[in-house]
Amino acid sequence: MVQVNVETGRLRTVLDGRWGSVREGVRAQIRGSELLRPVQGLSVEAHRDRVMEQARLVSRTRSARLFFPRESGGEGDMGGALAAFETVALVDLSLLVKIGVQFGLFGGVIRRLGTERHHQRYLREAMTMELPGCFAMTETGHGSDVQSIRTIATYDPEREEFVIHTPDDDARKDYIGNVARDGRMAAVFAQLITAGKGRGVHVFLVPIRDQRGRPCRGVRIEDCGHKGGLNGVDNGRLWFDQVRVPREALLDRFGKVARDGSYSSPIESETRRFFTMLGTLVSGRVSVAGAALSATKLAMTIAVRYGLTRRQFRAPGTDREVILLDYLQHQRRLLPALATTYAMHFAQEALVTSLHDAGDGDSTDEAQQRQLETLAAGVKALTTWHATQTIQTCREAYGGAGYLSENRLTELKADTDVFTTFEGDNTVLLQLVAKGLLTNFRDEFESMDTVAMVRFVADQVVGAVLERTAVRGVAQWIADAVPRKEEDTNLLDREYHTYLFAWREKHVLEAAARRLRKLMAKDGDAFAAFNAVQDHLLLAARAHVERVVLDHFISAIEARDEPEILALLDKVCDLHVLASLERDRAWFLEHGQLSASRAKAVITNVNRLCRELRPHARLLVDAFGIPEELLPELVAEAEAPLTPQTLASH
Repeated sequence: MVQVNVETGRLRTVLDGRWGSVREGVRAQIRGSELLRPVQGLSVEAHRDRVMEQARLVSRTRSARLFFPRESGGEGDMGGALAAFETVALVDLSLLVKIGVQFGLFGGVIRRLGTERHHQRYLREAMTMELPGCFAMTETGHGSDVQSIRTIATYDPEREEFVIHTPDDDARKDYIGNVARDGRMAAVFAQLITAGKGRGVHVFLVPIRDQRGRPCRGVRIEDCGHKGGLNGVDNGRLWFDQVRVPREALLDRFGKVARDGSYSSPIESETRRFFTMLGTLVSGRVSVAGAALSATKLAMTIAVRYGLTRRQFRAPGTDREVILLDYLQHQRRLLPALATTYAMHFAQEALVTSLHDAGDGDSTDEAQQRQLETLAAGVKALTTWHATQTIQTCREAYGGAGYLSENRLTELKADTDVFTTFEGDNTVLLQLVAKGLLTNFRDEFESMDTVAMVRFVADQVVGAVLERTAVRGVAQWIADAVPRKEEDTNLLDREYHTYLFAWREKHVLEAAARRLRKLMAKDGDAFAAFNAVQDHLLLAARAHVERVVLDHFISAIEARDEPEILALLDKVCDLHVLASLERDRAWFLEHGQLSASRAKAVITNVNRLCRELRPHARLLVDAFGIPEELLPELVAEAEAPLTPQTLASH
């Protein structure tokens, strides 16, 4: 038996991780500034004013400098930047999006795709917000299909200028942050045409407003208007009518246009060049996942603390009403979601570390870069879906009071709703994950469209596609695909958990590949084949990401050498796994991986784990480190944590 008596600070240190000092610095800033406090009931214009003022405040702090290279006055610490970003998200998600557009997207695309002259001219002003910028990629007619955008940039060699033009309304730039009111320059994604030949999508720096805030000549700007959330962000639309910019406006790290109009690039393949340029989106997806996770932690803290304060109905033989969180069903509402939030936290930390160590997704190792892009896509999808579901559950668990704006849950619900869509629609992102799994990150992936990818998979041996699915400690189990006898396996055995998650990934991916091969037999239509198995591919992608999340959670636990923390996190991981198995027990039953009796045992154990973790609920949410100034008054005054009970070690 292991006695658990973990102080909040010690568990918080574990969660804060490698960039804990950065997180604590942002918390201190929040505590010390009235401007960085939640305010409800503002008009759209007042909200935009406040968010812009907050963003300018952040631009004067270390949080902004972390995003930018030292040569431009920054600190060049992407991991620290993302840790700061996640913490700032607790204040107002509109602020997060505002600075995300400014530092992560506008500043990021200049840093990633520009050359030294662009860095010297623009990055310092982007960092200080002297030059408010926009990231103009999305178009009305081609939201997720960036490669097919229709804004045109035609080079004029006589004047050494590019002519930026919007051919019709379907090609207008839409939903662009910072456009409606504050932005002065946009990083515009457009089809480059030079010497009469299309060169694919490139990025151009295009002024959209002058110093007095008036639209530049040929630039038309429109406000997107009131939204379902994030109304502190001035989203807008852009049209360009033969707007001329100098040759130097092209961010030309991966594609240069000489004075005479001749084109050169270090990457010969247009498709491969396009995907390399889109590498700038990796940090954006990681940021969105982190922000969604912060919103989830905030909602969980509010709901759990309220559940420890609010009483309802008297138990027989007592004269005092029962605390909400003492009801099993209330525990079931919140604690499995809390356990999964912990799992997603450790997966996010691993993703941020990988991004940081790979130079912000700018690794010269192409296989490493593709794996990073795939993992970022998958974690973003699952984390934002988890946020949407969990925040709704927290709102309901708070009762009628959860519908009051002052308690922040409706704000969190509204502001995170779009997270499942922007920086990549989640369903499209899971297709990207599936494509990566099928092609096994082969070199051919760089130049493959859907049809070529399907033909490639159809010609492969399925086993070769699936080499990567084995995980630590269970390689032989996966190779043999034969589990231990159920009666010989403890339901809480961690190796058994990794087996189940990995077996599911292997089985679903293998079945999808077989279906593709069968549909492609005798010169079948590749697109029709891919379309017919989309559901299977999405399931494979989700199974893969869920296995990776579990793997990172286990790795985080194994890295601890403090018995008390190890015991507590072990219980949390148990609940995450068994709640996942309970949710998907029908699939495991159908595929012979759970018997009926074991499926029932899963339910029994979820109940037991909820009861055992209930005394530690306050500790688990307080470890997230949400500043008290950001919590509703009633929640901030919730009763102190209960004395921890004994937890059995595995």
